[in-house]
Amino acid sequence: MQLVFAFFIASTIIQLCYYLFIFSRFSSFKTTKKEYSDIPISVLICARNESENLKQFLPKIIQQNYPDFEIVLINDCSYDDSLEVMESFKEKYPSKIKIVNVVETKSGGSKKYALSLGIKASTQEHLLFTDADCTPNSDNWIRGMSQQFTANKSIVLGYGAYRSIKNSWLNKLIRFETLMTALQYFSYANIGLPYMGVGRNLAYTKSLFFDTNGFENHLHLKSGDDDLFVNQNATKENCALSLHPNSFTISKPKTTFKDWGNQKRRHVSTANYYKPIHQFLLGLYYGSQLLFWILALLLVSFGFQWKIVLGLFLVRIAIQYIILSKTSKKLNEKGLVLWTPFLEIFLVLTQMFIFIKNLVSKPTHW
Repeated sequence: MQLVFAFFIASTIIQLCYYLFIFSRFSSFKTTKKEYSDIPISVLICARNESENLKQFLPKIIQQNYPDFEIVLINDCSYDDSLEVMESFKEKYPSKIKIVNVVETKSGGSKKYALSLGIKASTQEHLLFTDADCTPNSDNWIRGMSQQFTANKSIVLGYGAYRSIKNSWLNKLIRFETLMTALQYFSYANIGLPYMGVGRNLAYTKSLFFDTNGFENHLHLKSGDDDLFVNQNATKENCALSLHPNSFTISKPKTTFKDWGNQKRRHVSTANYYKPIHQFLLGLYYGSQLLFWILALLLVSFGFQWKIVLGLFLVRIAIQYIILSKTSKKLNEKGLVLWTPFLEIFLVLTQMFIFIKNLVSKPTHW
């Protein structure tokens, strides 16, 4: 039991180091106000069987308060009426919308192949990506993201939230996982180690895409059009953060554990292709988080050094509360912090289940 106690102390110290020296810097980070540049933007939306979402959310993109932008709609082998919906919007806004119709892909239905065609077809140098089921948080979404581009900044990481559903524990879990993921990728980018972004709200330049051969290095993988591209190409010098609520997007969340689990399995499957430093930091965090909870519960249940264990447990929880409260306010997430311990336990168990399941079988297509 003494060895278990030692491992608990070590895992707690590691967790505190992450929160105090990495996450806290982002939670207190303040962006500098920038002048509007209004550079020309191409907004790219890749859609497969998203006709209803396109009808509902595309008008929010079209109505953006921005002087110079085009919308590139990529129909990725849809077998519903997505293409017809796209064409109906193009008839109304012929100068604003461009359609790329992907009938058959060389890579067995890869989203990356479809996106590559859309990027080639785009007119502008600066590209902004979102999904068909996303809606901008404001009419100034494009402006909020685009103004982070500079002569040196060719990648902009944005926040993609999920819509809140009342009285849904799954929805709280999804939003909490999204919050924790954002805390990590924003925090690492903030200290000069950017490792991922989310395709729901991501921007980069066309020249960067082609200069680095786009998705070529991981085209064989079904996921990773967003995080792997950022992982391979983002640096301390070329990556910017967009943290004003006006620049956020909001997506439709999954409504069943099965659908959400399959989605997370696909996302997690790309982590093995991250740079070694990112794999180490992420693995150390998740490993110490898992040990922290398991060993704390084990030691308290046996009453071994329970006063010290409980004291360290409360210190870690208190610091986590403070940092998550600041982060939630920054990212405009409400109603989650109070439930943090319970949500974290569920999330740790879910992540462990997903990790084990991915070892047994490969996740399905996006």
